[in-house]
Amino acid sequence: MNEARHDAARVLIADDEESMRFYVGSLLARDGLAYREAADGEETLQLYRSEPFDLVILDYNMPKKNGLEVLSEIMATDPQASVIVITAWGDRSVAVEALSRGALDYFSKPFDNNEMRIVVKRALERRRLLLRVQDLSAQLSERYAHGRILGGSAEMRRIYEVIERVAGNDVTVLICGESGTGKELVARAIHHGSPRKDGPFVPVNCAAIPDTLLESELFGYEKGAFTGAESQRKGKFELAEGGTLFLDEIGDMNQPTQAKILRALQEKEFARVGGHRNIKTDIRVVAATNKDLAKAIEAGEFREDLYYRLNVVTIYLPPLRRRLADIPLLVEHFIKEACKSFNKDVRGVSAEVLDAFAQYRWPGNVRELENMIQRAVVLAGGPLITLKDLPLTIMRESVLPASTPEVESPRAPLAAPAGDGRIKNLQDLAEETRDQVERAEIGKALAATRWRRGAAAELLGISRRSLLRKMKKYGLE
Repeated sequence: MNEARHDAARVLIADDEESMRFYVGSLLARDGLAYREAADGEETLQLYRSEPFDLVILDYNMPKKNGLEVLSEIMATDPQASVIVITAWGDRSVAVEALSRGALDYFSKPFDNNEMRIVVKRALERRRLLLRVQDLSAQLSERYAHGRILGGSAEMRRIYEVIERVAGNDVTVLICGESGTGKELVARAIHHGSPRKDGPFVPVNCAAIPDTLLESELFGYEKGAFTGAESQRKGKFELAEGGTLFLDEIGDMNQPTQAKILRALQEKEFARVGGHRNIKTDIRVVAATNKDLAKAIEAGEFREDLYYRLNVVTIYLPPLRRRLADIPLLVEHFIKEACKSFNKDVRGVSAEVLDAFAQYRWPGNVRELENMIQRAVVLAGGPLITLKDLPLTIMRESVLPASTPEVESPRAPLAAPAGDGRIKNLQDLAEETRDQVERAEIGKALAATRWRRGAAAELLGISRRSLLRKMKKYGLE
């Protein structure tokens, strides 16, 4: 392979004539391109299947397999491949056949050097754009088309059906659920499936903005409207024009702003803070809350008329503890994401980890699970996430009975240090202290795992055989 910069595009030159490979390679090297060489059809296919190439420059007359056969197999492997075919002078029928089989262009020998360099440059630019489009399409599919709203449980399947039905209808939607259940992901899925998908999606966290600033954040303000307003500024209602405005944690919005939101939804117009001109608006509003708005209405904290304006369609997202069957799928997805982010090679979790996950209460829901998997991937010392890679809180809150002290074995009391006043040999004392600490830790591990010895051994970082031997030694059988 020629010497070229590390990030250069990669080209495969396939020709049975060494002089021609050298000649084409010298043209590519002038433009800083990296290339590999192949002398026959089979070698060409072997290289193409084993290494990534952005372009193949393929001679028709080659031993073992000719250029058209190689071209057909390359296109069958990658229909988006960029291939330039070189034919003998005047062999027009081969050129036409090559184009019909998917070749990007062809040259007849001898060819013009500058023309070859231009065509190569265009082919590589085409390949770069195709890869970019594929990457963006994958990102959009993952982000919006239920890609990150993972789950195959009955509850999630019903939510997918509601999203598909409501997305195409331009009505307000209220998404309810605990923090961390994925309310914004559902809002984005609704937006992506709607006729407004090419418009902006503008999220606003109402709980994160002080009451004194929320109105100007939503509706914008005119120059001089208040101290510090040195220029006009558009609010979220204007920025969302033609798209979707997502009002997250709307239950935390103050009453005066609620009234202005209601008017904007009813009249489809609003005025900036300090302004006197009404501005027409064409947006779809999707709201979300982790509060019980019915109780908030009874307490006088939320306007009933706004509630009914928002609550045309309600989607309730269940907490993770009510959709435990989805945890393996979520875990697999989050491991893949974390491995990409942290350049790790973790392939799954142990059975004990899944068991612990199934017994945990998940107060932070899916967001907590994602964060926990990220932490475990970073700490994992092997291909599997084990119990020792998890925070202690999950062990304490998932498998320990409320009445079981964390430091005690449920079957045998732990021995107290001897206190008879005798002076002991320091080596004997060290061994005795070590045994006491070891016995206490084994007792805690057995209590935490409900005496599942495999799980306890994994938590302690020792083999199951070592644990059984130590249990016998310390009378913990």
